[in-house]
Amino acid sequence: MVFYIKTEWDGTDIHHDPVKIELLGCSKDSASVAIEAPFFNDPPAPTGPPGEAFPQLWDYEVVEAFFLNDHEQYLEIEICPHGQHLVLLLNERRKAFKVELPLKVETKISGDRWTASFTIPAAYFPPNVTKFNAYAIHGSADDRRYEALYPVPKGQYEFADL
Repeated sequence: MVFYIKTEWDGTDIHHDPVKIELLGCSKDSASVAIEAPFFNDPPAPTGPPGEAFPQLWDYEVVEAFFLNDHEQYLEIEICPHGQHLVLLLNERRKAFKVELPLKVETKISGDRWTASFTIPAAYFPPNVTKFNAYAIHGSADDRRYEALYPVPKGQYEFADL
């Protein structure tokens, strides 16, 4: 399955190449994912080492994927072009019960593009996933952009709704 992030959080069209997220395959043990995205290099790279979990990664350039079920349980995965990641398991909105889970991520920056690939262990997923959404975040201060695969209706934005 291939998904393209073509809009901002409110449905406004973006004006650059879209982020591509591809679910490459699933087994009873894992799911493999690939990302291809524009590289903005804004804000600068996090200070943590590549390949490691980094708290508050959402404050940097990042692509996020959310896997949810009908009981407000979800897996949130954030990947930074510089190799840092953040994996959270949550019950209800913003109630993380596992944070900074390990994840082997390979990233590569090439000019104005970056790619990532990773495999999510099946144990990370909540039971009976029924929903998926993805976001791309980049920019600083007034130029900060929140792009969404499935945007929220205008006037109904709250960051946690994304």
